[in-house]
Amino acid sequence: MPAPSMADARTRVAYVPSVANIAAPTVAELNAGVLLNSDITPDGLVGFEATTTAVDTSALDSEYDTTDVGRDSFSGTMLRMKKRLTGDTPYTTLGAKGVTGFLAIRRDLAVGTAWASSQAVEIYPMKTGRRRNLAPEKNSVRASTRSR
Repeated sequence: MPAPSMADARTRVAYVPSVANIAAPTVAELNAGVLLNSDITPDGLVGFEATTTAVDTSALDSEYDTTDVGRDSFSGTMLRMKKRLTGDTPYTTLGAKGVTGFLAIRRDLAVGTAWASSQAVEIYPMKTGRRRNLAPEKNSVRASTRSR
């Protein structure tokens, strides 16, 4: 039995200002982004799991309830990011409410692997909400969340 794919150090995340086709982002578009994975806490990529709604396709004369695949939705999406003392490009890039662009997420390859056109990359249109500073905890880094 093959070993499972590990998640540690295998999720690359970037804020990308523009993408012409979200189904096929170009390497140039991805390279123009700001890498965020080093600034996101280990549990800080939240809500990027789709939920698919069922569409009722039953008829008045149906004997059984039937459904088909409906719309996908994402709920509670946010980034939990570490605050840096200096050189905090991700924090300042996404610091204002209403920043638009795209979030690029690549899974299952080493974080240091450069973007390539052959890789599966998830692209999410985004607009930042208000930044929320998190309460301090013992043995933790200063962090805030950004909802999309």
